[in-house]
Amino acid sequence: MATKKKNLKKPAKATAPAAPTGTAGQQAPQPDPTALSIGDLKNLSTILDVASTRGAFKANEMAGVGFLYNKLQAFLAKVAPEQKPEGTAGAPATAEGK
Repeated sequence: MATKKKNLKKPAKATAPAAPTGTAGQQAPQPDPTALSIGDLKNLSTILDVASTRGAFKANEMAGVGFLYNKLQAFLAKVAPEQKPEGTAGAPATAEGK
C-alpha cells in the first residue's frame, strides 16, 4: 500500500511542474540571488571603514581587517576603470557645451 501512495503522489507532483516548465524560459534569466555585484563590494568597503572608525574591531584584529580592506580597494580600483568610460561618455558633451 505504501507503493500505491507514492504512485499517487508522483503524478500530482509531475503535473504541477508541467505548468512551470512552460514558464521555465522566463525563470532562466533571473540573476543568482547569492551573487555579489560591484555595488555590494563597494558597500562592504564602506561598512569596513565605518566599523573601524567606530571601534568595532580590537587592536589585534585590525591587521586582518586592514589587509582585507586594502585587497578589496585594489580590486575595486582595478574594476572601476572598466565602468568609468560609460560615465565619461557624458563628460565630453559637457566640455563641448562650454
